[in-house]
Amino acid sequence: MRLFEGIRFDRNELAGAFGDLGTVLPLIVGMILAARLDCASVLIMFGLMQIFTGLRYRIPMPVQPLKAMATLVIAQKLSGSILYGAGLAIGVIMLFLTLSGLLVRLGRIIPPTVVRGLQFGLALQLGILALREYVPSSGPSGMALALVAFLIGLVFLGNRRMPAALLLIGLGVVFACFKLQPQQVAESLALHVPLLHLPGWSDIAQGFLLLALPQLPLSLGNSILATRQVSHDLFPERSMRLKTIGLTYSLMNLVNPFLGGIPTCHGAGGMAGHYAFGGRTGGSVVICGLTFIGVGLFLSQGFAALVAAFPLPVLGILLLFEALSLIGLTRVDSRGDFLVVTLVGLLAVGLPYGFLIGMLVGTLVVALSPHLSYFRT
Repeated sequence: MRLFEGIRFDRNELAGAFGDLGTVLPLIVGMILAARLDCASVLIMFGLMQIFTGLRYRIPMPVQPLKAMATLVIAQKLSGSILYGAGLAIGVIMLFLTLSGLLVRLGRIIPPTVVRGLQFGLALQLGILALREYVPSSGPSGMALALVAFLIGLVFLGNRRMPAALLLIGLGVVFACFKLQPQQVAESLALHVPLLHLPGWSDIAQGFLLLALPQLPLSLGNSILATRQVSHDLFPERSMRLKTIGLTYSLMNLVNPFLGGIPTCHGAGGMAGHYAFGGRTGGSVVICGLTFIGVGLFLSQGFAALVAAFPLPVLGILLLFEALSLIGLTRVDSRGDFLVVTLVGLLAVGLPYGFLIGMLVGTLVVALSPHLSYFRT
């Protein structure tokens, strides 16, 4: 079928489908619980957006929750209405930036070295999250499980016949089976569909101020610029346009709020994660999407229990390999590039609004570099 032309559905694509779970699952579950969202709506819409991008791009271009928004919603326990309003607001903003040509102009102004630095910052952020929060979450026994998972991932990473992600997911499922009560799964079996939702003007205004503004610099840096850079690194034969990425980003967020879906974006780390575990086409993203839709339709009531039973140390190792894969793409050609990449990455991780500050400072340093002796030696 032409719809699936260039897309594979083999065991490597299946393994790649799980390469981003360490990032998305904790954020999705955290938002569902904090904002009391309808679980079925969130999962089904998230899965549909995955399928949309997998078919549109034909490469492992996954969908992720908007990280800054998710963090603020979880920390401040903001309502679902405000979250939906924020999703609609950032969708409109990105559509304006794309159609006005400002997004392409920003892509020309911000140097590739700065985008590499944003990638590096994201990799550091993911690695710190994995090692600080997930790996030690279950004490000494969890650390031992994480070590076993790391060794499995290290030995089988890149193995096309026995993909590492499938082994890691299988390991996590075995441990989850010992924690999960059978009646919890049985009681969750029911058919659910997304619920219609209409964001109000006050929700849009509050969402814009509280969530969309803090999210915007991270979206520009990671979801748009860094994602295009990673796609060029991994798939140099494909021409990825900023305008196309901006349009799909905005379209997702113009649809999601009306059907109870969380705000979503593309992500450099997600693409690196799918690729690291075997994904080479949009098949891995489609498989991931079908999985979320299946769980949302039939198991949404027990989703939180299912995720809670899965060992966090194993999710942490999945996230760690995603971070390492992203660091592996951060290439530098000179010590001046190394300085910019390191500076931008550290600013992105260490400061509030760090991705915005890193982007601005890095661009300024590159602009001044012809006048700085460090860059000439």
